Amino acid sequence: MSNIPPTPLAPRPTVAPATEADAAPSPEADTDSPPVFETKQLSVSYGSALAVADINMYIRRGQITALIGPSGCGKSTLLRCFNRMNDLIPDARVEGTILYEGLDLYGDDVDPIEVRRRIGMVFQKPNPFPKSIYDNVAYGPRVLKMKVDRMDDLVEQALRRAALWDEVSGKLKKSAVALSGGQQQRLCIARAIAVQPDVILMDEPCSALDPIATARIEDLMVELKQDYTIVIVTHNMQQAARVSDITAFLTAAVNEATGERHGELVEFAKTATLFTAPADERTEAYITGRFG
Repeated sequence: MSNIPPTPLAPRPTVAPATEADAAPSPEADTDSPPVFETKQLSVSYGSALAVADINMYIRRGQITALIGPSGCGKSTLLRCFNRMNDLIPDARVEGTILYEGLDLYGDDVDPIEVRRRIGMVFQKPNPFPKSIYDNVAYGPRVLKMKVDRMDDLVEQALRRAALWDEVSGKLKKSAVALSGGQQQRLCIARAIAVQPDVILMDEPCSALDPIATARIEDLMVELKQDYTIVIVTHNMQQAARVSDITAFLTAAVNEATGERHGELVEFAKTATLFTAPADERTEAYITGRFG
């Protein structure tokens, strides 16, 4: 488990807590799980093109939150907001508010590098570095100059947590790119865990994997949520139903005046509720396959 207390990312003024009037929507009966993220009127644009608009939601601690919806609805754009990866995209502009542990994630004095250490990312396609398995896991702690008693122990722990140790313990000095696709993705998860994050973001982590490897990753996600908050983007509704506690359904809305499309949040509920008794007819149409 991460040993980092919920302290500010950088010295900054205290952010007033949300009032009942401006609180983001939250799935029912989840007050026992505190929010890690809260978005208020969150919008993202690329140049003059609006990508997502007015997103209000909570991401709660110790849960898996799935973002689902048709292509082009802004799921990955929304996900990248949570660790400021959109900062790296030219002309990207984020408006509104994202609170992380009650603090403004986009405050002027917040260090985005520290943000990305605490909020790790696993991408759609496994992207191991062209280094040894050991050096892949040790890379982050070395670059960040983390105080580590024994790097060997940290590497082993991360690989164990990613359910990969038993498969690679005898070949840590071999190239990571020689691993299978599913092993590479678990290595990337181990690499993310090694820097002791609080949150793990996953952008379609199983889309390039076979069913057996996908099942291993799904089992791993369920295990990891005991110690981490996980947000996953997936096109696979069955996967969202299997692994997530909360599901957010986004769709692409059309501006009738301009014809341009942008993502909007349609429904945000407990996964079981959203898939069995959706509150919005657009959600029902999507999950029953009538569009998307």
